[in-house]
Amino acid sequence: MKELQSLEDIFNKKIFRIPDYQRGYAWGQKQLIEFWEDLISLDSHRSHYTGVLSIKAVTPDVYSSWHDEKWLVEKRRYTPYFVVDGQQRLTTVSVFLQCLVEEVKLHSNNESLANDEIYLGSYSLSEIIETYIMATEPKHKVTHTYKFGYEVDNPSFEFLRHHIFNEGFAGTLKETFYTLNLENAKAFFKENIHELLNRNGLDALEDLYIKLTQRLLFNLYEIDDNFDVFVAFETMNNRGKQLSDLELLKNRLIYLTTLYSPKDVSEDIKETTRKKINDAWGEVYNQLGRNKLSPLNDDEFLKAHWVMYFKYSRVKGNDYIRYLLDEHFSPKNVFEKLEVSTQKISNVEILSDEEINDEDDINDSSELVIEKRSKLTIKDIGDYVDSLKVAAKIWYATFFPQDSNELTDAERLMMDKINRVKIAYFRPLIMAVLLKHSSENPQRYELLKQIERFIFLNFRVCRSPSNSGSSHFSRRARDIYLETVQITDVISELNEHLEWMFDENNEFKTSSFKEFITKKFANKQGAGFYGWNELRYFLFEYEEELKHTRGQSKIGWKNFIKSEKDKVSIEHILPQTDDNQYWAERFSMHSTNEKRFLKGSLGNLLPLSSSINSSLQNDSFPEKKNTKKDNSGKVIRNGYSNGSYSEIEVSQNEDWSALEILNRGLSLLEFMEKRWVLNLGTHANKLELLHLSFLEEKIMVDADAETVLEEEASA
Repeated sequence: MKELQSLEDIFNKKIFRIPDYQRGYAWGQKQLIEFWEDLISLDSHRSHYTGVLSIKAVTPDVYSSWHDEKWLVEKRRYTPYFVVDGQQRLTTVSVFLQCLVEEVKLHSNNESLANDEIYLGSYSLSEIIETYIMATEPKHKVTHTYKFGYEVDNPSFEFLRHHIFNEGFAGTLKETFYTLNLENAKAFFKENIHELLNRNGLDALEDLYIKLTQRLLFNLYEIDDNFDVFVAFETMNNRGKQLSDLELLKNRLIYLTTLYSPKDVSEDIKETTRKKINDAWGEVYNQLGRNKLSPLNDDEFLKAHWVMYFKYSRVKGNDYIRYLLDEHFSPKNVFEKLEVSTQKISNVEILSDEEINDEDDINDSSELVIEKRSKLTIKDIGDYVDSLKVAAKIWYATFFPQDSNELTDAERLMMDKINRVKIAYFRPLIMAVLLKHSSENPQRYELLKQIERFIFLNFRVCRSPSNSGSSHFSRRARDIYLETVQITDVISELNEHLEWMFDENNEFKTSSFKEFITKKFANKQGAGFYGWNELRYFLFEYEEELKHTRGQSKIGWKNFIKSEKDKVSIEHILPQTDDNQYWAERFSMHSTNEKRFLKGSLGNLLPLSSSINSSLQNDSFPEKKNTKKDNSGKVIRNGYSNGSYSEIEVSQNEDWSALEILNRGLSLLEFMEKRWVLNLGTHANKLELLHLSFLEEKIMVDADAETVLEEEASA
């Protein structure tokens, strides 16, 4: 460890490269704000300790293939280094300096001037660029060497060069979650530096540059050749952003390739395997960050793949990564040469009674056994890496089916539904099925269809515990992956797991759902069906059914998702505040309690296609149906008659009374029966489920099941 050094010292005759086992740029808004505030608040005459930078000199056999860097190394005696710890800070510094240079160059004082004619204090822009960003080979002026970058052909390095440092002729660039972080960092610094320049002028930018390059101090730690850089990397974290399990695993696998003796594994095989690891992680990160605005979680993917690839055991916290690093991909399994049957070596996890809350787990002890291999071959590593690589693409497809070519059109629609209804623990199973069976197999779609039905009925209607069946169907992910069971077997088991919901006449038992809704009516708001979390999913599916018979969709699922900017409100047609004369007249025969049930019953709830809920409020039904205009004829708000298909359907009613609420509720229950293949029983059973049984005393049902109010009949 040398004495504290400034960036001016650190960048002197050095080239920094991020080694292939590290992740990309991971800093987000929180870290960027902290960095900016540290710099802005730093007294110009004081120094600020910024942490440790750990680096290791790159050996000639490695940098000999770095064509852009060779002239600096061989002609100007620069030393190339791998950054073991400190990538995030050095990347941030590089992006920051680029933004600073761009703002100075764009200043009105510097129009039409060359970089060597523009000064920031006593430093020319050419000097700043060459010291910290990029040096150009002077003779031919073709080779541009970046002082900071990545070791291998990496999407982040290409993005850094072309989008951050503005190198031309980019071509098509692969963008990931990490490149989005780079883009966000540049946007953040450009905005704040520009505002600082407008407020305080060029002198403020000079002060900022001096503080950054001379007042931020680091411990620069050079790791010697005898120290294992891979082990060092595993033990180091960057400020505010710990390494993910996926990042640690990549480093571990590369490290393991170095442990095999030359007698067992030749150097070219090691290098091939290492390249395979890098390629696989590149594809994994590309898929996980493919949707830049909704990147997928590293560790969730790794955990799901572990469930599919290794024998399933009940997951407790970080058990999966402990197994991968400490048990399976451990140095001892490389060094150990004894051949031991895996049947004779097992680790048993003893669960307390409090931990066991799933009947599957009580009856099945096999899940407590972790298979352990006595010797890990380099082929084992290669096979595992290959599996991760192909699985990442499928994993992405399960989250964003409409953006994937891995599914058929029908499968995309059903996968969307599964995501909407909340997929529970089924993603590893679905990933295994999509990996092992081609899209030409119709059973893939049938399984997706049955999973959606299972989730809706088991969890969303019957309110089963969220882990009900989890052990069994998680184990089935590996069975499908190993091809020891067929898709049809799993479909049968899904149906078997639902048998408890049906009586001997095959009628669906509604008791648990009815009890759940009753509790919702009992709370202070008396929400009833309005308090059912899956109401939006159910009503959207009904809207989709209407769409199939009438044409193009009017509202999409994203409009149904609850958010501050929610575009779909769930409207009480009979309003919660019903003191309007229209409502008072039509519901005067009902008690306060009866009106509470009518308001929260399923048939009285309607999704609105635009944010007009608050403007409708206590309007009468005729007013709600029609477009409302001001005196000049300008539309104030839309009505049901030009809204969604569900709104249009409701608007066909001339009036809205208890009769319409009941009839629409019954119609929605009939849709539920058809859509999820079940029988809700008799008319009386359905009235109970709707919590409208009290209407039996006020409504007479004729042979055609049409109803009229007794009061109206007697009149």
